[in-house]
Amino acid sequence: MRRVWEGLAGNPALPAEAVERLVRLTEPDLSWRLAGRADLTGRQVEVLAERGIAVAAELVETGRVTAEGVDPRRRPFAALALLRAGRAPAGWAELLAERRELWPELASSEWLPDKVARRLLAEADEDVLVELAEAQPDPGVLAALAAHPSQHVRRAVAWNPAAPPAVLAGLLNDRPPLPSCEVCRRHPVPWTHPPDCPDPDCRLPAGAACDGSHQYARHTIVEAALAHPAAPAADALRHLYDPSAFLRAQLAGRTDLGPDAYEQLATETLPLVLEPLAENPAIGERLIRELATVPSEMVRRAVVCNPAVPLDVLDRAWEGVVLKLGTTLPSRTAAADPVETERLAASANPELRRLLALRRDLPPHVRDRLAADPDAKVANAIAAHPGLDEGQLTALHRRHGRRVGPGLAANPDTPTALLRALVASEHNVATLRALARHPAADGTTLTACLRDRRARERAAEHPALPLDPLRELLADPETAHRAAANPSLPVADLLRLLPPE
Repeated sequence: MRRVWEGLAGNPALPAEAVERLVRLTEPDLSWRLAGRADLTGRQVEVLAERGIAVAAELVETGRVTAEGVDPRRRPFAALALLRAGRAPAGWAELLAERRELWPELASSEWLPDKVARRLLAEADEDVLVELAEAQPDPGVLAALAAHPSQHVRRAVAWNPAAPPAVLAGLLNDRPPLPSCEVCRRHPVPWTHPPDCPDPDCRLPAGAACDGSHQYARHTIVEAALAHPAAPAADALRHLYDPSAFLRAQLAGRTDLGPDAYEQLATETLPLVLEPLAENPAIGERLIRELATVPSEMVRRAVVCNPAVPLDVLDRAWEGVVLKLGTTLPSRTAAADPVETERLAASANPELRRLLALRRDLPPHVRDRLAADPDAKVANAIAAHPGLDEGQLTALHRRHGRRVGPGLAANPDTPTALLRALVASEHNVATLRALARHPAADGTTLTACLRDRRARERAAEHPALPLDPLRELLADPETAHRAAANPSLPVADLLRLLPPE
């Protein structure tokens, strides 16, 4: 019943006495759902805020918990949430730091005063220091954390957006050397992790090894540092010829390496390296054109998604392979200027026209041209575009039938009668799943959506779903929690779902 109670917690029709009964329960997920309600009393807000940092953070975000109404000694989770949001007096951090059980949450605050951060640096365990390394913006603290013996702490520093270039350079150059790593802590060296490791608690990847030089630990740290945009290019380039393809792949995605480095990376044969290189706008037009001829769908797809790809290359990228882009709108198509937009709309390649039709900011004349496109995939992509009138939407359905159902069902302007027509004849599950959340869908349409499992879940929360099928969904364990959130459910039904007094 816990999931049903979580559904009830999000139901805006729930009466006040029912909300109070749910607040008395202490399940974390239920408390978090309750925290999103707008009708909580002041006492309920205070109770929920001490159910955990996630619940308190939700209440802080919506302005229902403020520093003026919180005593940090009595309400530590509310105080922590305010501190992490930058809305608490600085002195609260020192006060909260006296309670060691709060250190993990305290360490994850970017607003932590330097004095408290350095106390944690000196006294906290590895798990707390990882939190500190990921969140702390202070360069001095990050430099100290980068010298910590734990590979996990150092890698967390490399992930920190505030990590300064000098610290990242040290991580890339093994300064200082690691005294230990996860491999040699668990096994006598030399040791290489086998693919069929018998240890059920071991999470090391196949091939993780240590011969005394801690190569696995160094690899994880360098890989993280190479992905950081502030890592100095000169230090990153030291790994251009590294035997690890994973490190070379990180280099291939960087935009600050220079032509010679990109030329070298383009000689690779592994898609693992060529894919991020092909999507990198800094590699230049010649390499983009060269990579567009690689017989790999993965690499060609990356070329299509490169913001700097020339339009003629975009047109030829489909030759010899089938690129499955789905509803991904390539950035080059999204950024096409008016002249380029006209060119794409007139392309003989229906896939280019389909990708253009995914844009939702097309000029009316381009939108209307694509709405009349004879290709069903283009028509389906444009069918969801705002601004199409009822006549155009109806004409799309008349010409293409079920093939434009998903697009029409996703268009908020599609009228109720046309939505009903989409389920009156042959349909597909993508159409049903979009219809199940359409604001204009009526009872007939929503009832038809119940044929598909995922559409059932979405329809269960729709206020227009008739009561009888809604009650059937309420009796189904797979959909009961969603049906419980439906605001059309009568109060008597809601009350029957509550926990006993």
